[in-house]
Amino acid sequence: MPVVLRIGPYRFYFYSHESNEPPHIHVDRDNQSCKFWLEPVTLARNLGFSPKELRTIEALVIEHDRQILEAWHEYF
Repeated sequence: MPVVLRIGPYRFYFYSHESNEPPHIHVDRDNQSCKFWLEPVTLARNLGFSPKELRTIEALVIEHDRQILEAWHEYF
């Protein structure tokens, strides 16, 4: 599971067996997790994050989308 970024309490990563899906990123903190599609940045799934924290995470995904997409395409 390649970790792309660590920002504050968040770990941004993708699973190596998900190459059949469109580009996306998983984000974890403690026992909470979410998934964002990258083109365009859209929430795909949320397990435990509050709406406020999801907005914060979404802003981080948007801010680092180029780096995340480059890591995705480099890996797959």
